[in-house]
Parts: sequence; structure tokens; C-alpha cells
Amino acid sequence: MKTANLGVLFLIELGALVAVAFWGFTLDVATPLAWLLGLGAPAVLIVLWGLFGSRKAAYKTRGAVRVGFEVLWFGAGVAALLLAGVWAWAAALALTCVLSKTLAVVWEQ
Repeated sequence: MKTANLGVLFLIELGALVAVAFWGFTLDVATPLAWLLGLGAPAVLIVLWGLFGSRKAAYKTRGAVRVGFEVLWFGAGVAALLLAGVWAWAAALALTCVLSKTLAVVWEQ
């Protein structure tokens, strides 16, 4: 189960990136702007994860700061799905994040 949860943790990271890309590409805006947001929003999340969230992050976060960062980072994915109007997918991502992150804390992953 612990190994499976590590896989789920990785998949929710990808899910948040896909969610913000989906939001950007589905906005009712000019095509160049949709492309900019569809590619730019995930790029911003990737940079933030590289700086603060990854195991080899330049600026390690711990404790409450880490929790706050992850709430904002994964929350961006959930919010993007809500803004795109796909409520069920937003709820699924939010629930999966909460469950998987809770297990990761309990199992010290």
C-alpha cells in the first residue's frame, strides 16, 4: 500500500499540472492567449515545484510552510478544474490529494 501511495502522489502532481493546462486551453479567449495560458500555467507550477516542492528543491520547505505550499500548489489544480466547470473532476482531485497526502504523513513518506 505504501508503494502504491507513492505512485498516487506522483499522479496527483501530474493531475494538478494537467488541470491548469486544461483550464488555460479551455478559456473562451483568443487562441494565442489560450495557448499562452495552457502552456504557461503548468510551467509556473513546474518552476514553483522545482524551487520549493521537490526533494532536490533549491529552497527546502518544512513543517507549516510545506503544508501551506502544497495546499496552494495542489489547490491551484483543483481551482483550475472548478473554473473550467468540471466540478466532479475537481472534487476527485481534491479528495485524492487529501487522502494520499494524509497517508503520506501517517506513513512518513
